[in-house]
Amino acid sequence: MLNSATPNAAPSGPLVLPPWLTRAMTPLPLGPLQPLLALTLSRIGRLHPELYGRLGEHAEKSFGIAPTDLPFAFVLEPRPERPQARAVRELPPGLDVRIRGSLSGLIGMAEGRIDGDALFFSRTLSIEGDMEATLALRNALDDARLDFGTLLLGCLGPLGTRLAEILRRQAGGVPPGPVASGGPSWN
Repeated sequence: MLNSATPNAAPSGPLVLPPWLTRAMTPLPLGPLQPLLALTLSRIGRLHPELYGRLGEHAEKSFGIAPTDLPFAFVLEPRPERPQARAVRELPPGLDVRIRGSLSGLIGMAEGRIDGDALFFSRTLSIEGDMEATLALRNALDDARLDFGTLLLGCLGPLGTRLAEILRRQAGGVPPGPVASGGPSWN
């Protein structure tokens, strides 16, 4: 059970991977993640072609995304003509933006299910660097309404879509899409 007081209770905030799982992943090589990241960016580009262009002048920036409950981080360079992402052990110097938070919080924000402002002001999320670029990324993601479960598992067809729904429900999430009034919102 991940960060939940009772078995049937919906989580009150983003789930955090247990430390034992993080430690177990530490020795794993990052190389096998690279094709998955490339496939994910390719699918995002196909399903949401406007996303990278929506970043405008910030599309050439480099974004470091560091899930605090993983033993690695990601560097995203969302150039519209050739977006790239890579897994790294630690964020390198010289990035335009550094974003840190739990994996589920970062995914929840990207999908529009979790209020990024609330995470930021509760210090569950930290952002350093170019705030204009950060806001451009946030707005582009907000408009795209990404569904990472479907993006990652969608290549398995209907089975992958069903698995994504099951995982989202177990994590206490709701499907991405327009946020109902009074629900979590990034804005």
